[in-house]
Amino acid sequence: MTSSASFDTLESLQSNIADLFERLPTLKNRQYIQQALATIVRLAETEVDRLDWKILSASLMDMERGFQLFYDYRHVRKVTIFGSARLSSESPEYRMAVDFARYVSQLGFMVITGGGGGIMQAGHEGAGRENSFGLNIQLPFEQRANPIIEGDPKLIHFKYFFTRKLFLLKESDAVALFPGGFGTQDEAFECMTLSQTGKFGPVPVVLIDRPGGDYWRSWSEYIDKQLLRKGLVSPEDSSLYTVTDDLVVACNAITRFYQVYHSSRYVGDRLVIRLKIDLSEAEVEQLNANFSDILVTGRIEKSQALPQEAQDETFDLPRLVLYFNQRDLGRLYQMIAAINNMGTPSPEQRGHPERK
Repeated sequence: MTSSASFDTLESLQSNIADLFERLPTLKNRQYIQQALATIVRLAETEVDRLDWKILSASLMDMERGFQLFYDYRHVRKVTIFGSARLSSESPEYRMAVDFARYVSQLGFMVITGGGGGIMQAGHEGAGRENSFGLNIQLPFEQRANPIIEGDPKLIHFKYFFTRKLFLLKESDAVALFPGGFGTQDEAFECMTLSQTGKFGPVPVVLIDRPGGDYWRSWSEYIDKQLLRKGLVSPEDSSLYTVTDDLVVACNAITRFYQVYHSSRYVGDRLVIRLKIDLSEAEVEQLNANFSDILVTGRIEKSQALPQEAQDETFDLPRLVLYFNQRDLGRLYQMIAAINNMGTPSPEQRGHPERK
């Protein structure tokens, strides 16, 4: 870049920053914009390597692409599909992934995959290009975008795995894992780790074998033998996922998760669970009797939206509020299952403005 071009770029940047500061007091998310700017300023005033700045800059550009892509689809339910890039279109796993993606798209979900071949291509084949997102990764081998999603505006090429994985999980209302190699195993264990620690979800996670297959069944047996029996995970952690070789069971695990449960968030130290229908006093008493062990203090109580949720798009939905211990996530999934057994929403109540 010539010195003249550099000067023009700097002058344009200065103008943009000045304009941003002028508008900052009126911006809806000004607190977080200010925090981001302050972080960059602090870094600029410290000794940080050139490589560190390259990582920061490329990560922000990755996230910019992701945020911009998904914003227009933020109210649409989505299922992320993980699995091997190496499985051929003739394999039973591939055909099963095609059928699964077709079924969930018919249920109103869009499909997110890593955008490559194998199971990822099967997901796009089943859902169709119009219902698909591809979150590809820049690699020297094995990870070209598949022909179904290639050229689609819903295809992104990420530089880093960690920014790509952020969006594969952040944007999903459910996760389906088919057999795969190290990458798929990494994705499976990260789903479990983030679910177990409350950094992801709650969302349904289904591990799908081909009919009669034992890939995930053997994986589950390893978890039981090497982790559960040695006290390295809790018995309730098996509630974080479903292992099946039946697509009906897999799809039901996803739709059933959102039968009554809508979504959740924290307001301060209180967990707010949004519901599609209001529960009776007797049903809330039953939840208190069965799940008091996950409370730090107080009881599970019915509530309308809290004052801090005034701008929330789920403002009109009924809620449960509790002081969850943020430790027993398997038990929380069990409580969500119990809530989903407490009623059947009407067709009108099944629809809602915010899917997350």
